[in-house]
Amino acid sequence: MSDVPNTASDAELCAADRRPPFVQLVPMGIQHVLVMYAGTIAVALIVGGALELSRADISYLIMADLLCCGIGTLIQSLGIWVFGIRMPIVMGSSFVTVGPMVAMATSGQVSIAGIFGATVVSGIFGMLLVPFFTRLLKFFPPLVTGTVIASIGISLMPVGINWAAGGVGAEDFGAPVNVGLAVFVLACILTINRLGRGIWVNISVLLGLLVGYIVALPLGVVSLDGLGSQPVVGIITPLHFGMLEFPLSGIIAMCIIMVVTLVESTGMCLALGEMVGKPVDRGLLNRGLYGDGIATTIAGFLNGFPHTSFSQNVGLVGMTGVTSRFVTVVSGAVLILLSLFPQAAFVVASIPKPVLGGAGLVMFGMVAAAGINIITKADMAQRSNQLVFAVSIGFGMIPLAAPGFFAVFPDWTGPIVHSGILLTTVAAVVTNLLLNGPEAVAEEDDTAARAALEDAAARQHEPATGRD
Repeated sequence: MSDVPNTASDAELCAADRRPPFVQLVPMGIQHVLVMYAGTIAVALIVGGALELSRADISYLIMADLLCCGIGTLIQSLGIWVFGIRMPIVMGSSFVTVGPMVAMATSGQVSIAGIFGATVVSGIFGMLLVPFFTRLLKFFPPLVTGTVIASIGISLMPVGINWAAGGVGAEDFGAPVNVGLAVFVLACILTINRLGRGIWVNISVLLGLLVGYIVALPLGVVSLDGLGSQPVVGIITPLHFGMLEFPLSGIIAMCIIMVVTLVESTGMCLALGEMVGKPVDRGLLNRGLYGDGIATTIAGFLNGFPHTSFSQNVGLVGMTGVTSRFVTVVSGAVLILLSLFPQAAFVVASIPKPVLGGAGLVMFGMVAAAGINIITKADMAQRSNQLVFAVSIGFGMIPLAAPGFFAVFPDWTGPIVHSGILLTTVAAVVTNLLLNGPEAVAEEDDTAARAALEDAAARQHEPATGRD
């Protein structure tokens, strides 16, 4: 672990650096893993299928992905040298990369070794870009930051809704049993938050998932077929699929994706900073984005894909109020352990989509709520601020409301125009500059810094784990 001090004061670090008792850390850390698990293994499943890999090779990709997620999570949560923001972040395979990687795979011109090579180069490219990228932080006052964070929650809602119905492509999509399970899990989480105290509130999502899983077993929606064929122990080795290759087309595509990832990660870091009372200045944002870059670079060598901070886990932080980075340290350790025991990972992967959907509706909505809370720090009585919010959210809704809106655009623009979060970010920054002027950005930036400092000082005395 790095002993290099952060730029923030001890007061600002207090919430993120609190360490709950070990008996609480473990269930809260597992809760984070269950929330992100389906999303991260989906990348390996889709890309592996596009490459027409064998079931054994796809299983290996999943295990490698879990290992990379664990390593990336530890880097971000603990901090190593200049890498890692030291906040409760869980890393996972970026779904934004799926489209370009599938295109590479189906073209027949880029092998899996070429995808991994492009991943390594994109990670290095991202780290080289960070010092210039974080100079843009002043363009993210509360109005812009809150709007972007709200759009993250809104963009994630379709994921939770589709999960609740059974998952995209499911034969029983929308079946009463699926919707009923999702509503049941949602009701369990809300009941625990209404009646529970302390640790029970903090692990309400985990409890909801466990109860939902138990109820789903006799309903026949949990499939454990193939569990017996999984090895008991498996070890991931670097360059398992051969020496890295570096196709130019793949490198260009993945570097473009890396820029998109850095924009989205900036939003995640700013959101977490607000949640844990730890203002994200340029130094902290540097650490966080360097963490994304190094995690992606390591992943390429370990048979993994580009990594980023998972927004659903940011939502979980907002939902539970558990802001300790040591919780996600446990999550990282659990992910590494799962990569060593394929059968355990298989059981976790068998959690039905409707069960995940019930939890997702709460968590993703909480991300949007966190964004709205930040927006209130701006003067929303001003028509210019209302217009910034309205136009930005409108742009962010385009990929959700009309997926074919940009169908005539070149293929290389796909990662950009199909990211509602990125469209919202660009629209918010540009409209804020046009309507409020550059001087307003600087003024709001100062105001945001003072407000964040006041929030951090106030949160020093808040309980670290839920309600008393």
